[in-house]
Amino acid sequence: MATIASESATIASESLSLRTSRARSPRNKWTVERIVFTTLNTTFLVLLAALMVYPLLNTLAISFNNGQDAIRGGIGIWPRVFSLQNYGVVFNMSTLYQAFFMSVLKTVVVVATNLFFTSMLAYALSRNEFIFRRSITLIFVATMYFDAGLIPNYLLIKDLGLLNNFNAYWVPTIISAFNLILLRTYMKSIPDEIIESARIDGAGEFRTWWQIVMPLCKPTLAVIGLFVAVGSWNSWLDTLLYNSNEQWLSTLQYELQKLLSSSMTQGMNGAGQSGGAAAAAAGAQGTTPIALRSAITMVAAVPILFVYPFLQKHFVSGLMIGSVKG
Repeated sequence: MATIASESATIASESLSLRTSRARSPRNKWTVERIVFTTLNTTFLVLLAALMVYPLLNTLAISFNNGQDAIRGGIGIWPRVFSLQNYGVVFNMSTLYQAFFMSVLKTVVVVATNLFFTSMLAYALSRNEFIFRRSITLIFVATMYFDAGLIPNYLLIKDLGLLNNFNAYWVPTIISAFNLILLRTYMKSIPDEIIESARIDGAGEFRTWWQIVMPLCKPTLAVIGLFVAVGSWNSWLDTLLYNSNEQWLSTLQYELQKLLSSSMTQGMNGAGQSGGAAAAAAGAQGTTPIALRSAITMVAAVPILFVYPFLQKHFVSGLMIGSVKG
């Protein structure tokens, strides 16, 4: 018994000494090199964050500043002459709220249809038993390098009967080549055993895609959804080209662009413009294009700024996972 006790004590002492040596290893010490690297890395990241945040704070300050005073320049991150007149001009637009609703509806539909059809095609292209996967992938990759141009796209939308139609917003965006490759790459990293087990349990291709593959792709789907949502929300050219003749199809970005354009034109030549946006700009005493532009920028950016924090945790991980083949 004494021998066993002594051996146990020896083992315990050796284990304690091993842990102590690991704790004292150079890797855990704050060496000069580590201190220098941490200091430089932290300083660089803080400066980089400041460079990213300052333009937003500066735009916010100008938007809350008096328009005539903003012409002088020199405004930092705090308004020099506080005023709500710029936002008053924006929110007094008669078409603002209907255009905001249309932008929200457009963004939701575009994101939903893009994720649905892109993920479905990505699943088909990720399966090795699909013999046409390489040729179809090559066709979609080619669209990333070759574009027919604006006029052929307009003629195509016209021939499809989508002019002055809500379908012109979401039909051309059903499939995105970049998002397709990103999602297909991630789906190829899913172990085949998971797919095979679902098929053994009697699941068909559609059920396997919807109930097995899609839940596993949530991080990548969140990243793609954010990309598509930002692009759809900020787009106004599609409204100008396809739906400018129908006021009820006008989006927030298009209405704000018209307001800014009329304000800048009025600032240059002092001439009154026709239309709701121009009338609002004509009544904007004390506002200037630079202040009005800042207010418009903040009004257009706030909805996305509220959505982004909910997807931030998936952003980096989803993008990196989808870009590396397992």
